[in-house]
This record gives sequence, C-alpha cells and structure tokens, in this order.
Amino acid sequence: MEGPRMRHMFLIAACMAPPAALADPAEIVAIEAVERGGAWQFSVTLLHGDTGWDDYADGWRIEAPDGTVLGTRELLHPHVNEQPFTRSLSGVEVPAELAEVIVRARTNVDGWDEAGVTAALPR
Repeated sequence: MEGPRMRHMFLIAACMAPPAALADPAEIVAIEAVERGGAWQFSVTLLHGDTGWDDYADGWRIEAPDGTVLGTRELLHPHVNEQPFTRSLSGVEVPAELAEVIVRARTNVDGWDEAGVTAALPR
C-alpha cells in the first residue's frame, strides 16, 4: 500500500511546483540611431516568441559602455502577431564623447538580457 500513496504524493507535489522556464530572451534584430538637434532617436527592432501577457518582450534600453542608462523604452503589451517589431525612443541625451552605446532588451519573464548589443553612433 505504501507504493500507490507515495506515487500520489509525488503527483501532487509536481503539480504544485512552479512551471519550468520556457522563456527565451528577446533578440535585437536592428538598431537605428539618428542625432536630431543634439538628442538622439533610437529605433530598435526586436524578435521574441511573445505568447501573450505571460511571456512577452516588455522593453529595451540604451546604455553607455559603463552601464549608465541613457533611455528606456517600455513596451506595454505583447506583440504576438507582429514579429519582428520596431519601436522608437527619441530625446535620448548621449554624451558627446561616446562613440557607441549598448542596447539591452527585456522580457517580463527573464528581465534584462545580460549580453546586449553594441551599436556604433554615426557621428
């Protein structure tokens, strides 16, 4: 009798465990940077397997090489049927001495992608 009872307990415990992480990081497919009147506009194209509100790319940001955040673009909803997709952020102040920035994407499941993509600024 001990065997069936133990099997039942395992099934209940397995059902209560958090779901395995099936998420993937958002991929930065393209970056466009244009200087306008002393500030910059960035257009970033992301590709991600958005499944809905449970797993979607929810932002990207521009960083200086030292990690200082220069600007953040929040994405307020999933883009399930729009992949890849491009969103822009204007008015980003980039110090004149910087020749490049790092663009980092975020998902609501995994947070900020550690890798990031380095983008040269057309100065």
